Amino acid sequence: MTSIAAVASASGYSRQQIRDLERLGVIPPAERGPNGYRRFTATHARALRVYRGVAAAIGPVDARRVLRETWTLPLAEAAALLGALHVGLAREREQAEAALHALRSIHAEGSGRRRTDDVALTIAELGDALGVRASTLRFWEQEGLVSPDRVTSRGARSYPPAAVREARIVAALRAAGHGIPAVRSTIDAVRGSADLGDPERALAQRIEALAQRTLALLEAGADAAALLRERV
Repeated sequence: MTSIAAVASASGYSRQQIRDLERLGVIPPAERGPNGYRRFTATHARALRVYRGVAAAIGPVDARRVLRETWTLPLAEAAALLGALHVGLAREREQAEAALHALRSIHAEGSGRRRTDDVALTIAELGDALGVRASTLRFWEQEGLVSPDRVTSRGARSYPPAAVREARIVAALRAAGHGIPAVRSTIDAVRGSADLGDPERALAQRIEALAQRTLALLEAGADAAALLRERV
């Protein structure tokens, strides 16, 4: 048994944060001594390490929700819930890598080919540049994959550089055999890049950040498994 002060010192969390995490069910409830003070054990220190790792992987709000459920679910369901976090991170990485691969493929195209990523194009010009029909571009727009502007009273489409880039990514991914849902996820990854001026760098940084988040989740996994086995 140890005091909240000792747990706070060892974990890096403040006393109030530990009280809040206990109240929310993120860590197990502490026993109370005859004087009413909380008495913590190695289990609480381990649970705090789990929370730190899971919060680094998926964010503190989702981490609190997931762990609150984890500690109350049957073992099989709890293990599945934690395992799904790895699946989610892997999916994010696949989407970011697909987007990065598409961008690099586009930039690696022959220099003699007409550039289409620095000017606004009509639907006919973009279709010719990509080798697709206007109806295909309209379908991509309906699916939320490309976002052209409407510039005339009749709603004629104009594709600014950002939309041209999206269309080229879509075309590259479709040519590689990716389905619409996968392409949509990849486009979302590109749009979610913080550095819209250099999406390749932003996506590379995102992939690196996902690797660090995955490592944090892996490190938390051993402690989480030990806590779950304690209940069996």
